Amino acid sequence: MSTKNIYVGNLPFSASEEEVRTLFEEHGTVTSVRIIEDRFTGRPRGFGFVEMDQGGEAAIEALDGAMFGGRPLRVNIAKERSGRERMPW
Repeated sequence: MSTKNIYVGNLPFSASEEEVRTLFEEHGTVTSVRIIEDRFTGRPRGFGFVEMDQGGEAAIEALDGAMFGGRPLRVNIAKERSGRERMPW
């Protein structure tokens, strides 16, 4: 059994980490939830990541395209960041 790191996109800006955790726990064991915030404003950017020990595949299958807070979610396996350079400022 391996941990799945799952990308969750098109989140409503009002979504909390606890709400996302509750949604994913219907499909398995959630180890962490992280909603990404803008580093300058501190406001949510509308996407995040969920780590699951079990049920990751079931969660992706069930939740990709599902409505959450009036928006259709985009849910898939998170890809490693590669080739992205940081801005010099």
